[in-house]
Amino acid sequence: MMPSKKFLLTAAFTIAISFSAAADPAGGNAAETFNYRLKWLYNASVIGDIYALDRGLFEKNGLKVDVKEGGPERDAIRELELGHAHFGAASADQVIRALEKKSPVVVIAQLFQVNPLHWIYRSQNMRIDALSDLKGKRIGVTFGGNDDNVMKTLLAKSRLKEGDYTLYSVRYDLTPFYQKKADIWPCYINTQGVILKKKLENEGESVSFLNPADYGVKFVANSVVTSVDMLKNRPDIVKKFIDALMAGWRESLDPANERNAMETLEKFEKGTAVDVQNAQLAATRPLIKPKQETKIGAIDFDAWKQTEQIMLAQKQIATPVNVEQALKPLPEAYR
Repeated sequence: MMPSKKFLLTAAFTIAISFSAAADPAGGNAAETFNYRLKWLYNASVIGDIYALDRGLFEKNGLKVDVKEGGPERDAIRELELGHAHFGAASADQVIRALEKKSPVVVIAQLFQVNPLHWIYRSQNMRIDALSDLKGKRIGVTFGGNDDNVMKTLLAKSRLKEGDYTLYSVRYDLTPFYQKKADIWPCYINTQGVILKKKLENEGESVSFLNPADYGVKFVANSVVTSVDMLKNRPDIVKKFIDALMAGWRESLDPANERNAMETLEKFEKGTAVDVQNAQLAATRPLIKPKQETKIGAIDFDAWKQTEQIMLAQKQIATPVNVEQALKPLPEAYR
């Protein structure tokens, strides 16, 4: 029995509707999810990332995005290589090490214009107004870590000799600093720094922070990465993603929008006191946008090249990688 003309028209219409529904305004498939792997856990340092997700900014750009937590067991660049992620957040040292191994990774935005890595110290006991003030101090460093590279660069600039200071091995435990076994301790000023400062001030101690950038040492922190293949073959997706992500950072860091940003932060990061989260959010703003004219997301080429030079000097990489060739800014997204 031949199907009726009405049946054929209905079937054709249904198929057409199905294809239409599957078509994504971004040029992909509506069912396709784009994975974005963060470098670390949900906290104030990723407020723009989670805000873009929570407030539907990716959806407004026609994208379905899964923003996944990072952590010590996660490597965004490795996930890009394996095809498990489309975008990721990675620090400059991770990018540079990957480039040395010929990884096809590119940087499309720089989140932190100022590295959150600082050193905290008790300011009632000492002052650091010049690098020479590190003489005689017990300096906390994570041997082999980024802070080790940065501090050794600072010490080289100070022209102090090895016997002029003592390096104290840092692990995850903060007890040695509380017990004053070290005079100056590395921390991320917008997360750990807030907690350390509050605890010590509650005990009647005043604190200050040493910012390496104040002494000309710029070591780039978290940036947004993707694969060469993604940028080349799906530039429309990359543009829509970065536009939405940068909007998330701009809106979440706008003081006038603090209430919404805090609601998002409280939703994603459980177990941290609201007053601490509020202070962490405030401490994050000047790291992302240190000056009024700073464009959120802009890539600092000179800082990237300096980071590579630091890693070469500290023998973290064996040969130059010409990192500037992997920097692929999308300036129309940075505002």
